[in-house]
Amino acid sequence: MLHAPDLAHHPHDVAVRYLPAIGSLNVCGDWYDVVDIPPDQLALAVGDVIGHGLEAAAVMGMLRSALSAAIRALERPAQALEVLGLYARSIEGALGTTAVKAIVDRRSHLITYSCAGHPPPVLAHPDGRMELLDRATDPPLGARPMHVPRPQASIPYAPGDTLVLYTDGLIERRKEDIDVGLDRLTRALAECGSLDAERLADTLLTKLGVAGGGRDDIALIVVRL
Repeated sequence: MLHAPDLAHHPHDVAVRYLPAIGSLNVCGDWYDVVDIPPDQLALAVGDVIGHGLEAAAVMGMLRSALSAAIRALERPAQALEVLGLYARSIEGALGTTAVKAIVDRRSHLITYSCAGHPPPVLAHPDGRMELLDRATDPPLGARPMHVPRPQASIPYAPGDTLVLYTDGLIERRKEDIDVGLDRLTRALAECGSLDAERLADTLLTKLGVAGGGRDDIALIVVRL
């Protein structure tokens, strides 16, 4: 269900990873999606369905497909998440799902994004500066008034920057504040941000201690812009 995107001829260097929770029999509810939108946009998404097992995986498959279709038809990530939120209300087990959708536009050099209760993506600069994409965060799917529009924000990027999207299994640890995990991620990015996307993805998993899996599922996208 989570095949690697075919971006061999794409101008961006992209790597994806998926690690199921230890003991989950490779059946979980996290997902990633990478969509090339010609002529000059790249749509990225990660999401996290509550729970594990076949039920979570089935819900994940429906939500992932719906969001992937929505972003092809709608120009704004916030609109795509609005549609996904409405769809989630009709699916048992979908409420409370978190997701983040981002579009990289090569013409404007902007990343436009919207977050539904999900940990913020990180934009890493070659000089070691880190920016969290946290200015468009809203509650998870199905947990907000339907008449209130989802927020959306944009941030400029420069060639050589690196964008990282992930699910909470990468950074969260039991009895630990999420800010500690975010700090661990940004420090790891600062230390090895010059690596290509494939090596950086593997290095991040190793440095964060989850290369062999963790207590929760992990989905990860690394894009060298």
